[in-house]
Amino acid sequence: MLGRLRRYMASDDPRVAATNLIAMVLAWNQPFYPLYLWWIVGADAWVGLPDTLSALFFATVPAISRRSSLLGRVALTVFGLGNTVFCMKILGEASGVAVFLFPCAMLAAMLFRWRERWVMLALTAAPLMAWVVSRDRLGPPLAVFSAAQDASLLYLNAVSAGALMVFFGWILAAERFQAPAEGGN
Repeated sequence: MLGRLRRYMASDDPRVAATNLIAMVLAWNQPFYPLYLWWIVGADAWVGLPDTLSALFFATVPAISRRSSLLGRVALTVFGLGNTVFCMKILGEASGVAVFLFPCAMLAAMLFRWRERWVMLALTAAPLMAWVVSRDRLGPPLAVFSAAQDASLLYLNAVSAGALMVFFGWILAAERFQAPAEGGN
């Protein structure tokens, strides 16, 4: 089974292989988020259950990448952004889930080649625009948490977003230094 998964994620393009690995790591981790919520907020963790479905979106990235390298990288970035905004709605602004917009912007800045800068520009601006447009406009969250629970969620989300950014940096830095030289990079 592990061999099938490796073949599913494989690509001759190191940038696409990195994209596929990142997408699958995100897919594998999504089902655990409600468990983290349960640990912090108890019975109200049910609000995070719909987020587990985002694992299916992330898991499709390697298949999308097989059809189009560019579209696969766009899909990963858009799925991350969509998942973050969805979680901002279900958990509320006080949970600090908006910090995941930073890894979304980082992916957008690192996944694209210089000749694809128009896509890079649009997708690096999208997280900022999502934050500005959604701030105070998403309505009440599905569950209201105590100030202490929101503080714990903020801590969890900040540490998780930071860990993701470090992971993305490691994966994409390794890809960059192993990739053949490309004009304009």
